[in-house]
Amino acid sequence: MTVERPGGRAADAIRPLKLTTGFIEWAAGSVLIEAGKTKVICNATVQDGVPHWLRGQGQGWVTAEYSMLPAATHSRKIRESVRGKQEGRTVEIQRLVGRSLRSVVDMKALGDRTVWIDCDVIQADGGTRCASVSGAYVALYLALAGLVDKDYIKEIPLKDSVAAVSVGVWGGEPLLDLEYAEDCTAEVDMNVIMTGSGDLVELQATAEKTAFSRETLDRLIDLAHAGIGQISAEQLRATASR
Repeated sequence: MTVERPGGRAADAIRPLKLTTGFIEWAAGSVLIEAGKTKVICNATVQDGVPHWLRGQGQGWVTAEYSMLPAATHSRKIRESVRGKQEGRTVEIQRLVGRSLRSVVDMKALGDRTVWIDCDVIQADGGTRCASVSGAYVALYLALAGLVDKDYIKEIPLKDSVAAVSVGVWGGEPLLDLEYAEDCTAEVDMNVIMTGSGDLVELQATAEKTAFSRETLDRLIDLAHAGIGQISAEQLRATASR
């Protein structure tokens, strides 16, 4: 069965992807990632020192923060600073971004430093957490490459790249890289984080309307693997042109 997607894409096609590096001049590493209509600015900042619970262990730390600007969605979203606390979704996503990045960083080689990654969604059309992970990796790479350029470290302390993409079942068919119109009505929704070499970092899968089979799960992972391969290639192009 073939469904007609709102954007007219094939079931196994990712949205048009664009990575613009150096988007914020003052950041150690910066990229604007555009996945279809979803746009996220990812910035990396390097600071000396680590959290108190890591002091004296001879290793660094990578962490992330995530936010969505008020006009990023169709109806204005109140700033969390006005609410006085972060939403649970915000905390979940920034922890996901941090975990994903740490999975590919050699913390010992990073040394006594903390890298902060700030992911700010300026326009949302589904897949903001996945775009944040994929963009955050590029910002992180650029920041770490800058440390090498300054002779603070000998080589970029990365074991692999990492990227993320959404997959799901919509209209009874497995689809890759869901936009909002698909995501909000999907029967199954899943976010997949993988390394560039194809190892799984994290799966977030939910049967939104009905249970799904192991066969469907395998098909979705295969779709995600192919999509992440394309994203990884774009990440490589972006970092190679620094």
